[in-house]
Amino acid sequence: MAEPKERMEKIFCEVFEPLPRQGPGSRSSAKRALDLCGSLPASPAVLDLGSGAGAQTFHLAELTTGTIIAIDNHAPNIERLRAEVAARGLGERIHPLVADIGKPEHEPESFDLIWSEGALYFIGIEEALRLYHPILKPGGFFAFTEAVWRKEDPPGEVKAAFEDYAGMGSAQDVLAKIEASDFSLVDHFTLPNEDWWDDFYMPMQRRIEALRGKYAGDAEALAALDEISREPEMHRRHSDDYGYEFFVVCRG
Repeated sequence: MAEPKERMEKIFCEVFEPLPRQGPGSRSSAKRALDLCGSLPASPAVLDLGSGAGAQTFHLAELTTGTIIAIDNHAPNIERLRAEVAARGLGERIHPLVADIGKPEHEPESFDLIWSEGALYFIGIEEALRLYHPILKPGGFFAFTEAVWRKEDPPGEVKAAFEDYAGMGSAQDVLAKIEASDFSLVDHFTLPNEDWWDDFYMPMQRRIEALRGKYAGDAEALAALDEISREPEMHRRHSDDYGYEFFVVCRG
């Protein structure tokens, strides 16, 4: 029998891997951020960091006519993305790769746009800004979302949910890191509440209920599903305490 941690990870993947998105976001927010990148070339070279199964990758493909390299370190996400790219006939434009966003291997000044939704916490904002500045072409844009505190003293339940993300701060903290970097801020905005629910939490809740049927009578699996289900319920109660902010910065 699998160890409890391994079992939890397996159930976590069963919940999250089939979802339309693996984190908050939407096409409308992607378009809003992309519209801030006003001086992009007609067909930009794009790098999507931490692509997951590619929801935002396909938004970028719809909203631009460029080529996109999508990287994620979770091979099943990339396998699913490759299959969908093939099904949509986008193989010449979207190139999914299993890779570590903390160890970029791209040539200097390779991209017009670097994009990342909800993935930079793996390496931290400061490190991301340092690592990816030389990979952007001069005048290129880096657009990313980051979890931020919206209140100074959130409840203990909320703090505990983000205990693995020690670097989480306010939007002003992220702006200070941008100011200290070699990038210039273009603008930023808060993701609306529907970006959490429409393609993320509502499908997650449906998936959890489906898996409760699959694992009926399996107390360990049901306990894991109960733990995962606390995330959307916490957001329902405490969305004023934290959120995701979309930042767009430019390399001069």
